[in-house]
Amino acid sequence: MDTSVHNIAALFAQLGLDNSKEGIENFVKNSVIAPNVSIENAEFWNVAQASFLADSLQEDSDWSEIIDQLDIMLRN
Repeated sequence: MDTSVHNIAALFAQLGLDNSKEGIENFVKNSVIAPNVSIENAEFWNVAQASFLADSLQEDSDWSEIIDQLDIMLRN
């Protein structure tokens, strides 16, 4: 049973990104997704990150809700 915490900081850690409050704020500020691009196809992900996002969404994993939240954050 997976008992890990699934929040934005944990997602950033999973993606190998700076998961500090400042790191998340900077990433969101500097990474914008165009309206017609799905989150996993954004140009700033590496192959492993894009794969993780796509697989998590396709499988409707525990990460899906947090990925959806990140998607919204990256479009504002």
